[in-house]
Amino acid sequence: MRHHSRHGHWGHRHGHDRSEMIAAFAEKLAMARGHRGGRGWRGGDEDGSEGFGRGFGGRGGGGRLLGHGDLRLLLLALIGEKPSHGYDLIRAVEERFAGAYAPSPGAVYPTLTMLEEQDYISATATEGSKRLYAITDAGKAFLQENAAQVEGILARINLAAAAFARHTAPDEVHEAWKTLRQAMNMKRTPWTKEETERVVTILDKAARDIFGKD
Repeated sequence: MRHHSRHGHWGHRHGHDRSEMIAAFAEKLAMARGHRGGRGWRGGDEDGSEGFGRGFGGRGGGGRLLGHGDLRLLLLALIGEKPSHGYDLIRAVEERFAGAYAPSPGAVYPTLTMLEEQDYISATATEGSKRLYAITDAGKAFLQENAAQVEGILARINLAAAAFARHTAPDEVHEAWKTLRQAMNMKRTPWTKEETERVVTILDKAARDIFGKD
């Protein structure tokens, strides 16, 4: 972002400059929320290709961390460690990512069905409709054949978890963001033109201060 003098106030900049900074500021605040307690990125394609959304690793540059077929190997490796239910596997992946990401049930359960059809895992009914998945001998052999790829997947996950930990704001910042959001939602005065400009000026200054811009 270019340097602007005090005379050239942010409120008088071109609209796209302001929009760009506010968008970046909103993303920074979203990262500050930390996505703790299961609020991490979720989603994924039915074929098991999983990736981070916009928030992780830069604007629009997250990319796919788990490529096509990686989720299948990851789930199989986790089941190889211990028999698990589908929900437990989702939580286990989230823990591996340090809370930054959890696969969607819409990606996990079809992948488990595929693994079962390939005879890499077996499932037994427990507690009604819940199914406990365990690895088979064929699954163990498949993991061994693809050990290098499994190690690569786990290495990328460890790097992603470490990066997320570095960018996760402290609880104090998370609480301050919630206070700001509530102040915006519970604002008592009407949104006149003057009031809009006043609030935008406050947010613009906050964005500059957070990013360390002059």
